[in-house]
Amino acid sequence: MREEPTPLSRHLRVRQEHGHTVLELRGEIDIASAAEISPLLDRVTGRERVHLVLDLRPVEFFDCSGLRLVSRARRRVLERGGRLRLVCAHPLTLRVLTVTGLSRVLPPHPTLESALRAPETP
Repeated sequence: MREEPTPLSRHLRVRQEHGHTVLELRGEIDIASAAEISPLLDRVTGRERVHLVLDLRPVEFFDCSGLRLVSRARRRVLERGGRLRLVCAHPLTLRVLTVTGLSRVLPPHPTLESALRAPETP
């Protein structure tokens, strides 16, 4: 069942879809928006065994602050026995993920559907 996204902030919306918590980051993800998003992201990633999808498709700008958010979310989810998937299709954001090596440990999916249907990895 698909629920309408709940806006937690102007840069973050959350919804439940197919047993996953989908966090949709929006707009410009920079130092200012990261400060707004971080406590909300920590609240979600603090749960045990959460199945989380970070959807970056609506992101227009993504810098090192966004990388820190994604890396922190990944670490917190894995520490609590959960799983994290990433959705990203924007060429510039994909380039940042690739150049920094984050795409090797958290391979981005091109669509939300592919992330939700991806098999579990060890």
